[in-house]
Amino acid sequence: MTIKLNELSDNKGARKGRMRVGRGIGSGKGKTAGRGQKGQKARSGVAINGFEGGQMPLHMRIPKRGFNNIFGKDFAIVNLGMIQKLIDAKKLDAKAVIDHAALKAAGVARGGKDGVRLLAKGDFTAKLNFAVAGASKGAIEAVEKAGGKVELPEAKPEGDGKKAKRKAAAAAKKN
Repeated sequence: MTIKLNELSDNKGARKGRMRVGRGIGSGKGKTAGRGQKGQKARSGVAINGFEGGQMPLHMRIPKRGFNNIFGKDFAIVNLGMIQKLIDAKKLDAKAVIDHAALKAAGVARGGKDGVRLLAKGDFTAKLNFAVAGASKGAIEAVEKAGGKVELPEAKPEGDGKKAKRKAAAAAKKN
């Protein structure tokens, strides 16, 4: 027996149509449309996420863990191996200074509102100059070994904030 394309069909009962609710008593799902009588869940626009009928919800049963550091810096992490791949693919200009804007344009530095931080993962042979917000010791060594240099922003000395002024005033008051 040969099968013809125009005679192909599913087995009986393989595809079931969806139930159309609220379409009269005879449909079996009329009037309240399977929502029961009254109450919050009978109304439209209800989503009681996380509510477990008065039982302590899962998100409250599980212990709290960790914290969000409000002083934490948000760096875009970039590995030297990735930069080497971009140089090899001619997506980065090896003669220019590599900074956050250049890496963002090449599509490696996503996010990072506080700048880019270089990490030493991967092989690196290109002679490049970097101007980035941070770099690991290994990354700085790898770049300098290849003949390039990493320019980091100057760290602010401890003694010019309000705290230092307050300490100086307190010391002067003692004497």
